[in-house]
Amino acid sequence: MIRPAALADLDAVTALHAEARATYYRGHLPDEAFGGPAEHARTRAGWAAAIERGAVICAERDGALAGVAASRAIDGVMTLTQLHVHPALWRAGIGTALHQACVAGWRLAGVATARLEVFAHNRRAQDFYAAHGWRPDPDEPFSGDHLVLRLTVPRGVE
Repeated sequence: MIRPAALADLDAVTALHAEARATYYRGHLPDEAFGGPAEHARTRAGWAAAIERGAVICAERDGALAGVAASRAIDGVMTLTQLHVHPALWRAGIGTALHQACVAGWRLAGVATARLEVFAHNRRAQDFYAAHGWRPDPDEPFSGDHLVLRLTVPRGVE
C-alpha cells in the first residue's frame, strides 16, 4: 500500500533511510559520513521537514514500512530527492510502486521533466532508474560523486 507519510512514521523512515544508504555508501565513504550521530540528526531533521511539507510517500507491506520516496521542486525542477526500499525487500516491486506513485503525482501536477542524483557507485539504483526511463542529464551529468539523471514524465497512463 502506498500512502502519504505522517510524522508518526519519522523513526521508521529515518531507520530505513540509514539502512538503505549504508548498503551503497559503505566501502566508498567513511561510515561517519552516512551513519554517524551528526548525519543521523541531519537526516532526521530533513525527513521531518519533508513529511511536514507533504512531500513524502510510504510503501507498507504487512503493516510495516517497506519503502519511502520524497520529491520537491528545486530551482524550478521537480526532483526525486529520495527513494529507498528496505534492503530485505529489494526486487519485490516496492520501488516500482513508489516510482509509479511519484510519476503519477507529477503528471497530475503538470510536471514535464524530473531530475534525480544517484551515487556513482550505486549500480543497482542506476539500473533501476534506467529501467524506469531515466537518462543521464546531457547538460549536467555529474554533481560531485553523484550522477544526474532526467526523466521525461509520460503524459499517458503508465
